[in-house]
This record gives sequence, structure tokens and C-alpha cells, in this order.
Amino acid sequence: MTDIINHWIMNTLLPLLNLPAPSIEDRQPAPAQPTLKLDRRTYDRALSCNNCGLCLPACPTYLQTGHEAEGPRGRIQLMRGLSDGKIDPTRKVRQHLDSCLNCRGCESACPTGVVYHELIEETRDRIAKHDRENPPAFESYRGVLRWFVHNVVTHPNRLKVSVAPIRLLKRAGVYRVLERFRVMELLPPALRKMEQMLPESGPIWPRPLPRFTGAKGMDAVLVALQNSAILGQNGVERRRTVRNEKHTRKIVGFFAGCVGSIFYDRVNRMAIELLAASGVDVYTPFQQGCCGAIHKQTGELERARQLARKNIDLFIPRDATAVDFIVTNIGGCGSTLMEYDVLLRDDPEYASLAREFRRRYRDISQMLAELTLPKMIHPVNLTATYHDACHLSHAQRLRQLPRELLARIPGLKLVPLAEADLCCGAAGAYNLEQPQMAAGLADRKLDNVAAAKADVLISGNAGCASHLAAQAKSRGQSIKIVHPVELIHQAVFGPMHV
Repeated sequence: MTDIINHWIMNTLLPLLNLPAPSIEDRQPAPAQPTLKLDRRTYDRALSCNNCGLCLPACPTYLQTGHEAEGPRGRIQLMRGLSDGKIDPTRKVRQHLDSCLNCRGCESACPTGVVYHELIEETRDRIAKHDRENPPAFESYRGVLRWFVHNVVTHPNRLKVSVAPIRLLKRAGVYRVLERFRVMELLPPALRKMEQMLPESGPIWPRPLPRFTGAKGMDAVLVALQNSAILGQNGVERRRTVRNEKHTRKIVGFFAGCVGSIFYDRVNRMAIELLAASGVDVYTPFQQGCCGAIHKQTGELERARQLARKNIDLFIPRDATAVDFIVTNIGGCGSTLMEYDVLLRDDPEYASLAREFRRRYRDISQMLAELTLPKMIHPVNLTATYHDACHLSHAQRLRQLPRELLARIPGLKLVPLAEADLCCGAAGAYNLEQPQMAAGLADRKLDNVAAAKADVLISGNAGCASHLAAQAKSRGQSIKIVHPVELIHQAVFGPMHV
């Protein structure tokens, strides 16, 4: 019927009114204006996807839902559609993109080398810019949550202030009463999740890590597991003095992390002790903060770049001696630190420095393997299984090395874990924004841990440990979760120091 009416208008009505028929060009719809046009280099990543589907079994959200738009292949089509102007960033489109954990399991599985994380990170950044100009009505809750994560969680001192009252309540025994009467269940879901992720123990106000820990032999660290060579206010001058005295020891710059420096302070100190006992000096700048991982993954690329520049200036200063290596305990932080060169590739001032930063970066497992680690003489009689933290496994491609270090520990029995490299659902702030999916993936991981019949679960990422511990507690599963550094430290120095 529509075709008949159009034919009548074109061939009868318009000639009667002596009006010209519209040209073919006039009848064509105006070309779509891309809403969220991607950088050409990033867009080319999408074009290299050949839709083979080999990424699907590696994608946690696709395995949980079986939905094409919840897998990398479907999300790439959505991102291309947004960049080409074929679709708008509707609520449904956002839900599919937001539900991506950015775990990068698809990158390990992809035969054509699609660098998926650049696609999802830049798309989220473009959506965030679009939202600042056109705030969507349905984003209010997430906006508040992200404000808290970006402005409190990623700032160590602010995080200390927010956590201190809870730790005081725990010390006073009040917290147990609140839990007994289920008061914590009245909290909003995100705050409830944060509360559950707090470690069971820890100092009320963690003291700063020693700025400078001189290299020590094994015996010296055993005598005093604490640095005695702390820098004064002018740390840079002390580092210059070390080099001017023809001191040839390497200097390791230790990156503590924002959440890691508060919740995993004990593990950080163990790592420094192991490094010092392995013959290197360890420098930990007081001014360090967040690596930018959470900002990078949630659409705040410019803020991530600012943090990258700050960290580069701290560890590779242009007016003083730079550290020889940059080391962290945290897999999620490490993957961002080693990608500063991509983050700052268009920055004329920092691009070359960022490449140098990446060259010097090491995960703690790499650094301990490169150094002469003291002999592990103390048995650790445990049955353990190893969870591959996503950004350690898929981003840094460190799978076998941590296992090789753990295999050297006398008495430790490592048993295989099913789906060891499948995401647990932590993914930075993902477990706060997407609690249902995060909980489902944690349950899947914990079911596999239970099937492995292990006493201990080992993970090289603070976020994984916190998330899995919280979920295990909520379902009444007893499981001890440790960092590889804790077991290596016990094997080297003995159980009395753990």
C-alpha cells in the first residue's frame, strides 16, 4: 500500500501541482553522524576480528548467559555500530558494554590478535564524554558509585579515613554485634559489598612503607625484618649518594597500589623483605597513589594519563637517578603500569619515558626469578591451588612463572584448578557495579576450588582475593586465600615471620 501511495504522489499529484519531483539525492537519508567515533588505530582493532567465535568459550559473561551480545564478538559489533553512527548508546547497548569485565581472556584466545581492551576502554571513554554533554536519566546511581570509587577508593589516605572507623568497631567488638543483628544488611548493595571485602584483620591506620630499604643478606633480614636505612626528606639526594659511592646494587622502585597499600600492607612488606634479601635496594616513593587501572577501565582515560605521568615522574625523574626496575605485587596494577606506553603514545613529552617505564617494569614473580632469591628451606605443608588473575595471565602473559616459583617451596603441593584462568568477577570496580554477574562468577570459581580439595587458594591480585573471600564468607565456605609472596616469604624466613 505504501508503494502505491508513493507512486501516486510522484506520478500524479506532483505533476498536477506543477512541482518538481525530488532528486534521487534528496530522497536519500542524510548520512549518519557517528555518535562515538573511535580513533582510527583503535577502530582497526575491530576490523581485524574475523567473527570466528573462538573468543566465546574464553568470555566469562558469554559462558554465564549464552547471549551473543554478552561476548567479545557481539560487543565488537556494537562498538563498531556506535563508531559508524549506525546505533545510539541506548540503555540496552550500554548494558551489554558495561557487563564486560575487560578480563582480556578473549585476547589470549583470539587467533588474529584483536587487542580488545583498547576497543572497550576507548568506547567507554567516548560514552563518558557523551554523557557529560547529555546526562542520561538512568545513570544517577552508577554516577554516585563511580564518584566514590574514583575519589575515595583510589586515594590511599582517603581510603584510610573511610576504613578506620570500621576497623575501630572491629577492635572494640562492636562490629560482631552489628553483624549478629544483621545491621550491615541494611546498607546499599555496593556499600555492603565493600564492607564484605574488608580483610578480617589489619592495622587501623597502616604506617607508610619504608621509603628506602637497603639490600641485605639473608641473615640481616632475619635479625630485623624491618628497614633500618630510611631516607630523610630528600630521597632523591640519597639515591644520588648511593650511586656516587660507586655502589653497583640495583634499585627496585616498589609500587604499592592504592587499595593494596591499605588492605595488603603486610604482603607489600613481605615483598620488600624478599627483594632486600635478594640483594637489591628498594625505593618506595611516599607520593605514589593509584596506577590508573580503574579509571582506564571505566572510561576516564584522561585521568588515567594524569596518574601515569605522575608515576613516571616519581620512578624515572628527569633530574635524578631513575630506579632500575619498577615492581608491584598486584596483577591488575601491573597490567596498567606496563601499558603506560600505549596510554601516552600521543604525548610528545612522555611517550619515550613511558616506553622506558614499560621496559623497567616487572611483576614481583618476574623480579624474584631474575634475582638470586635466598633458598627456601622452611617447609610449607599445604595443599594449594592457583587462580590465574586475569591481568596477570591475559595481559602480562605470566602463567607458568608464578607456578614455577611456588613449585620450589618444600612441602607445598599444588593441585590443578578447573577454569583456572577464567575471571572470578572482581575486575576492579566491576563487582560493585555488576554485583549479580560478579557473584555468579565468584561462585563458579569457588565451586571449582572446592572440587580441587585444596587448603589454600593462591592469587596474585588483591582484587581477586578480596572479592573471592567476601563471596566465600557470604556462602559459608571456609577458604584461605593468600598471595604467592606470603608462601615464598614463609619458605624463606620461616613461619614465625608470617
